[in-house]
Amino acid sequence: MKRLFKWIFRLVLLMIALVVGLIFFKDAILKALVKRQIRSQTGMDVKIGRFSVGILSPVVNIENFKLYNPPEFGGTPFLDIPELHVEYNRFALAGRKLHLTLLRLNVAELNVVRNDAGHTNLTNLRWQVPSRGASRPDQVPFPVIDVLNLSVGKARFMDLKDPRHNREYLPNLQNQIFKNVESEDDAKGILFMIWLRSGGGIATTHAPDAVLKVDGER
Repeated sequence: MKRLFKWIFRLVLLMIALVVGLIFFKDAILKALVKRQIRSQTGMDVKIGRFSVGILSPVVNIENFKLYNPPEFGGTPFLDIPELHVEYNRFALAGRKLHLTLLRLNVAELNVVRNDAGHTNLTNLRWQVPSRGASRPDQVPFPVIDVLNLSVGKARFMDLKDPRHNREYLPNLQNQIFKNVESEDDAKGILFMIWLRSGGGIATTHAPDAVLKVDGER
């Protein structure tokens, strides 16, 4: 009996050590898991400077996030996000719903690339973002966002086959506030506003299909 209690005591100490280790190293562990999942879902290499998840508060912070195009698209950065700050409703998350009370997103650079075969890097993305309320486990439901604080630096369209089609867009959006973003249509409206702000227009002949017609590329 004494030996049994000693074994149980050691097991309890081991579990405590694991919990303490998880608290101290949780960010590094979660960071590695997130990077692996993103690589699996996008087929792109990813780098994350800082990743932290609150224990007592429902907050996620990601800094210096960079997603890189595959070699067939030049290997250049696809997406550069200096800051992604998320505050979420934990009760909604327990019900398998994404309800973000605050999303602060700073996109420094976005590069859409069309390769020699005429495909864009957006076609390489393997995931799908369905409409709100989707129940399939392999799909991500569109979140409800109470407050979106959005900053966008620049976006480029690069044609590796014909550089004459290359374009650069500079919306220079800084801390623009959007409230009650609840659907993909709301998000498209925001993207269209950014497009107009960057110098695009409804009648422009240079609007890259890869930017304006993402749905057709998925």
